[in-house]
Amino acid sequence: MPCPELEFSARPKLTEGTLLLALSGWMDGGLVSTGTVRRMMENRETIAVAKIDADPFYIYNFPGSMEIAALFRPPVKYADGIISELQMPENVFTADAAANLLFFTGNEPNLRWQAFADCIFEAAHETGVKRIIFIGSFGGSVPHTREPRLYGSVSHERLKSVLQANDVRLSDYEGPTNFASLLLSQAAQHDIDMLSLVAEIPGYLQGINPMSIEAVTRRLAKLLNQPVDLDALRQASTGWELQVSEAVEKDAELAQTVRKLEEQYDNELIGHEEG
Repeated sequence: MPCPELEFSARPKLTEGTLLLALSGWMDGGLVSTGTVRRMMENRETIAVAKIDADPFYIYNFPGSMEIAALFRPPVKYADGIISELQMPENVFTADAAANLLFFTGNEPNLRWQAFADCIFEAAHETGVKRIIFIGSFGGSVPHTREPRLYGSVSHERLKSVLQANDVRLSDYEGPTNFASLLLSQAAQHDIDMLSLVAEIPGYLQGINPMSIEAVTRRLAKLLNQPVDLDALRQASTGWELQVSEAVEKDAELAQTVRKLEEQYDNELIGHEEG
């Protein structure tokens, strides 16, 4: 069924194309989802392909306290009485046709998940996409001084080996879901393979996480067989780790917590390797 909210500006024809999907919101802790896909978009000749009209899919005025309502309202900046920036939700498809890549950066919808999913699948079909890869993150027990653990899920049994070959653990998660899970459950009906790559990030930190972005970008570059310059990401990751470690050492309780997490991580890694 055609998606009336989907507006095309171009329809490149990809050959066995791959859609890299980033969604801000619940599973974009550390900006791993949006940060990774935007990194994959850098230094490419991309064209605008389509956008999804945001209005039908988001709540702007949520009833309740100001603290709760503020989570839903678009942010704004004023300078000398004039609006300098108003960030309304944007859902945009761009493509690097030469690399057979389609990119989507957007906001996880609050409303009408099925209609939003229909728009994603329609854009995929119109451009020749045969595989979707979602990138996400969640706050867990991994310490900031260790390689982030990556977990994955797939739309078909035969895709498990793709994740395992890239050192991605298969997910056994149970609990509240995200929008990407809806896509994952329906991908096979649309003759599309789908994989989900989710990084575990330190639950005690806020803000951007360059180490996790680098870890996921590295896996994607290998999985897609795409050249990606990781040097800048590695430098940012190293600088971030040192900065966080300095801040942690100033908080004795947090430093003790991190040391315990490091010990748990190392013991689990040893057990995993022995198994």
